[in-house]
Amino acid sequence: MSGRKQFDVGMALDQAMRVFWQRGYADASLDALASATGLGRGSLYGTFGNKDTLFRQCLDRYVSIYGARYEQALAAYPGDPVRAVEAFFDVILARIADPAVPTGCLIAQSATQSLTLKEENGAKVRGLLDLQHRRVREALADSSADPRVLDELATYVVAVNQSLAVLSRAGTSDAQLRSVVRLACTTVADTLARTTSEGAARG
Repeated sequence: MSGRKQFDVGMALDQAMRVFWQRGYADASLDALASATGLGRGSLYGTFGNKDTLFRQCLDRYVSIYGARYEQALAAYPGDPVRAVEAFFDVILARIADPAVPTGCLIAQSATQSLTLKEENGAKVRGLLDLQHRRVREALADSSADPRVLDELATYVVAVNQSLAVLSRAGTSDAQLRSVVRLACTTVADTLARTTSEGAARG
């Protein structure tokens, strides 16, 4: 029918997301984006706007897919923050091991290139990291540990997540990544147990 787009916009966005995920913003050329989506430059601009607008849409697409999985994992064990963190890392390891998607993480990839991003895009990436921190912090809130300790642990968990993404891109084995996760979860559990008992002793 005249005037209707003859392609799947969602699929094209998924393909563009993979280009940014694999190459990073700086190296995701318009030619690479056009080739991946099957669109000419005119159609690419007409559908998604310029490269910066497309990049932000790809970040939103990524979060809609993976952010929802993280949120579900973190909320799946009310009253058990350690198990919630374990479930969060399980989702991350599953994404890293998935051969159907690029290695690493689009947000981590974008964060490493923050200096090349325009201000609006850099703010978008920082906002997504902050969102991840808030989600983890909410999962830890069931603990009676000092709130400052919970803030620090949430920062730590997000930092480990980003490190896993970088390590996976460098070819670190699944076994090694899982050992990092085991130690991280042990650190969370031990810190919560220690600070909770200290708080009880002071009380």
